[in-house]
Amino acid sequence: MTLSDIASGLEVTTSQRKAESRGVATVDGTEATLQERIEPHADELPCTASAAATLLESYERGTSVGESAREAAVAPMTAAKALHRCGVSGICPLAPTKRRIVRDWLAGDISRSEARSLSGADEPEFALATYVETHDPIPALVDAVATADRGRDPAVEKRDALAGTMSDATELR
Repeated sequence: MTLSDIASGLEVTTSQRKAESRGVATVDGTEATLQERIEPHADELPCTASAAATLLESYERGTSVGESAREAAVAPMTAAKALHRCGVSGICPLAPTKRRIVRDWLAGDISRSEARSLSGADEPEFALATYVETHDPIPALVDAVATADRGRDPAVEKRDALAGTMSDATELR
């Protein structure tokens, strides 16, 4: 059976609109700064709203958690906790299987020393993994951070930042 056999009998019943006639409706009611959006939830964070805003902005620029912590004048562990509570993914230092071991310890199925040994985590990694497992991201902060990111294309920002390191197709000859 050929492609033309498969397509026989098909017909177009609607027309496609031109791209110019469509648009994306955008409404940005977020005239408040990131810090102002974080402020109502500051009591749920391990640092101030100002420090959390600095952490988020720094981390978003691609700096490490440690560098972001220095910029915000907080401890790296505090920075990791704040980023997690704001919905930043990838903060937990343990792989999913090892996180299950921490959950087993939290459920009382194994002892803490056994969980630490099985996970292979050092004390700070184990403490952060425990925090991540016992503290969910704060939905309002996740929304505030997502609203702050709206309108930016991370792929374009990354490409622009790395523009000097990329070669042009004409350079490959």
